[in-house]
Amino acid sequence: MTYFTKYLLVLVLLIFPLHILAQTIPLGSSLIANDETTPWLSQSGDFAFGFKKIQSQNQFLLCIYYAKIKDATIVWYANGGNLVPRGSIAELNPQKGLILRDPKGKMIIWSTGRIGSNVAYAVMNDTGNFVLVGVDSSVLWESFRYPTDTLMPTQILEINNKLVARKSESFFVPGRFYLRMLSDGNLVLVTQSKPTNFDYDAEYYNSHTSDSGDEANSGYRLVFDEFGSVYILKRNNQRLVLTPPKVPSISENYHRLSLDFDGVLTHYYHPKSTGDQKWSTLWSLPDNICLAILDDVGSGVCGFNNVCNLGENQRPYCECPKGYSLIDPNNKYGSCKPKFVPSCDEFGQGNPEELYDFDVVTDVDWPLSDFERICLQQQLSLQHPDGSI
Repeated sequence: MTYFTKYLLVLVLLIFPLHILAQTIPLGSSLIANDETTPWLSQSGDFAFGFKKIQSQNQFLLCIYYAKIKDATIVWYANGGNLVPRGSIAELNPQKGLILRDPKGKMIIWSTGRIGSNVAYAVMNDTGNFVLVGVDSSVLWESFRYPTDTLMPTQILEINNKLVARKSESFFVPGRFYLRMLSDGNLVLVTQSKPTNFDYDAEYYNSHTSDSGDEANSGYRLVFDEFGSVYILKRNNQRLVLTPPKVPSISENYHRLSLDFDGVLTHYYHPKSTGDQKWSTLWSLPDNICLAILDDVGSGVCGFNNVCNLGENQRPYCECPKGYSLIDPNNKYGSCKPKFVPSCDEFGQGNPEELYDFDVVTDVDWPLSDFERICLQQQLSLQHPDGSI
């Protein structure tokens, strides 16, 4: 794409907003969660808004997804990622915007919320943005303002907004990893305890774009621009660019920036001409999430007692050590439990060599030594029952 073409594209978008150029979805339009309903497509057919069946034959997710590639990758979802039963209805209402109802049509499960004015129509844009448009052609609501786990080209993550990783590859409710644009100007990747929603202090990534001495030198937006470049924009218009210099053509490739369930923020691209091809990774962060420094709370990318390994494309995978098994066999990233019963009562009961067997494992570290700390605390409590440790 030449400089003139890029300039002309930006000029056209400034004069004619995308929701004016795109096909419209009239009021009263509805979608039903089943195998037959046609989704609302963008003008090019690249994106679809509709119900997608997830594993179970009778459970559906209201979402935006790529319509022309084989795996129909989901880039946004409604209702906090919770699935709805077959027969649920999504409808466009002039006063309430987009409403998701139960199969009987009586109970509102989710909606776009208060929108302040009457809706004239909706649009599924070719950018992947679903928009509710008012009678004065203003944007009343758009999915780009409420991202889930993915940013698209032309989308901005504003201060105090966030991406939230899903719980697992096929379980879309919020997981433990959050990418936040903080009010101080830093972009951080952090974890949260579930189900208590307690924020851990440990950071898997920090952009260090906060300047307490000069607010103009602080970041305030994470920008994914129309050319495929991702950067933190500072108030003085300086940029911290996260994308490598060479970006595959955005006219020939789909691009997305996703916070995956395993905590890795990844910029993917996929050829538009080949629907059967898999997504390729352009860049990701952190470089090695297994080696990220942890606080003294939280389990890391893998659950407690689960060993984190770095695999293909910088993706972590988890393995229980010998003598341990997954607490939840369906969650390989979860915590592991010992097949034996650890007890602190064995201290001083005999020769350790007769009580325990040791297996040598290479390149493994338990930085917090959890069992040792528990036992040590119990031993000290027994030795000093008055609390004078």
